[in-house]
Amino acid sequence: MSQAATTPLVGKDLLQKVKELSDTTRRETARLCGYYTIKDGQVRVNLTDFYDALLKARGIPFNSETPKDGRGRDATYTVSVHKNGQIVIGSTYTKEMGLQSGDQFDIKLGYKHIHLIQVEENGKVVNFAELEEE
Repeated sequence: MSQAATTPLVGKDLLQKVKELSDTTRRETARLCGYYTIKDGQVRVNLTDFYDALLKARGIPFNSETPKDGRGRDATYTVSVHKNGQIVIGSTYTKEMGLQSGDQFDIKLGYKHIHLIQVEENGKVVNFAELEEE
């Protein structure tokens, strides 16, 4: 039998707790924020729910339900490498994430993927923007 252990944190409470737990692993942070269940005596961390809640708390809609006005192209979340070797993300995505001119990111290269990790004004990397451990 599976049961939720606690009521998970959401919104500003979740963001504050994540900042407080910046020195812990992502799984431990998710667990301490209430994103886990107990099944057969074992704790199971719900990272997907945790990440969804973080996106929502940051004001980043995962499934856009805004009506289309028929102008411009829809965002596809697929880009191509240009002849000059650059990858352009586009203003649709930066606007959706609330990014401003001058916002900085650390670039982390992986095997066939790139992580862009937003850096706060004080130069500290936003830990929860990374995806699950590789």
